[in-house]
Amino acid sequence: MSMHEIKTLRRDRRKMRIRKRILGTARRPRMSVFRSRHHIYVQLIDDMASRTLCAVGTSSPALSGQFKNGSNKIAAVLVGKEIAAQAIRQGIAEVTFDRNGRLFHGRVKALADAAREGGLKF
Repeated sequence: MSMHEIKTLRRDRRKMRIRKRILGTARRPRMSVFRSRHHIYVQLIDDMASRTLCAVGTSSPALSGQFKNGSNKIAAVLVGKEIAAQAIRQGIAEVTFDRNGRLFHGRVKALADAAREGGLKF
């Protein structure tokens, strides 16, 4: 196995450990963060109905042109503020945070802190 495959396997194991314990509902959806090399995305998911309630990413039209690079903390903060604003508009105040197997550090932490500042509780 290559080092990349090992890292992916470890992240998938962490992801499954986390997902066993958390579940999104309509009143308290799961806030799932996906981080790629070039972008960061977040979506609010109602697992009971298998629906995505709202989603924002660095490549979404709501944020286009506001930053130069979609893979830094500045972009993550903008995404966090935008998802909080969309959630508040839909009447969602509390979420369950799903870091998707990633460490709570860097871009993931910046996004979470910005969402908290925007009014979401988790």
